[in-house]
Amino acid sequence: MIFFVTGMAMGLWGALVPYAQLRTHSEAGALGMLLLCLGAGSLLSMLGSGRIIGRFGCRAVILAAVVMYCLMMPLLATFSDIRLMALSLFIFGMGIGLADVAVNVQGTMVEQAADKPLMSGFHCLWSVGGIAGAGGGALLLSAGITPVGSTFFAIVLVILGTAFSWRSLLPFGAHEESSHEGKAKARPNFRLILMAVMAMICFMAEGAVLDWGGVFLTRERGLALEHAGWGFAVFAIAMSVMRLTGDAIVSTLGRKRVLVMGGILGIAGYLMVILLPGWFLPVCGFALVGIGAANIAPVLITLAGQEKVMPVNMSVAFVATLGYLGILGGPALIGFVAHQSSLYVAFSAVAAAFLIVTFGAYKLKYQAD
Repeated sequence: MIFFVTGMAMGLWGALVPYAQLRTHSEAGALGMLLLCLGAGSLLSMLGSGRIIGRFGCRAVILAAVVMYCLMMPLLATFSDIRLMALSLFIFGMGIGLADVAVNVQGTMVEQAADKPLMSGFHCLWSVGGIAGAGGGALLLSAGITPVGSTFFAIVLVILGTAFSWRSLLPFGAHEESSHEGKAKARPNFRLILMAVMAMICFMAEGAVLDWGGVFLTRERGLALEHAGWGFAVFAIAMSVMRLTGDAIVSTLGRKRVLVMGGILGIAGYLMVILLPGWFLPVCGFALVGIGAANIAPVLITLAGQEKVMPVNMSVAFVATLGYLGILGGPALIGFVAHQSSLYVAFSAVAAAFLIVTFGAYKLKYQAD
């Protein structure tokens, strides 16, 4: 439920972006800087999230994060001053980032207690929440509900969902931190660093499709401008379907095979995009990337929680935070490479990066799947 409502809050913000641009009279450059405030807020809160969760516990941090982003949503639909909008978006991002890490720590503990794969399903519900927030927000706005009114609908749903799940959330608080005091000061080992790099690559591949897929299809493959979103649409659908079935796939194949096959499919998908003519087959290539990448991050979060060198709140926060850098900074890096050479070279580099995922899977430690 917490995965769902947090995804829904993010999805609703996506529906509100055009209205925010109109109210603040932002040009493309100013809007880009404004949107960067969300990522900066998320990253800042994620950097300290491990210790905060260890000190106050998952349940308390989730509640604080939910309150934080709920308080900001009406302001995001109201402010016309770009400075106030930037501050509100920064705090909103902090709430989203903190909730993301805390709920992943919570999900890791629930999965370990259940002794069966659950993480892909959790991440799927985040995606479903994003679709519900964006789609539901668009429907409300189309029906004549004001942007502020649409945020109150979302806030009510978030409050009801959080209240419904509150009693079932695990506390995970100070007693865990004190019992792991020595581990809390430990540094991440090679496997955790490798997991973080693999997660970064996975998120970078997602950001590449979101920000550059449409540009590539329209400029290099002749797809009509009004259909530029098809690449990310099929990618997102494929990813959601694979995450919906991901827990069963992990149970059948095991986490190691899921990572290896995911890396191979990511490489194959990007090679289809850059090598095959027309637009249809490259769009299918983006779908293949979605299929491959879908369960990489959930599996890595699970494996991070199983590492004993650090307590679960620190190890999950480490991998999630560095992974998030991929979606935050990856598209900018791809843009730099494309500016220096071409999108063909940039996408080729992403395909090559998936080799780290494929071969890195053999260096990780797996408990019985």
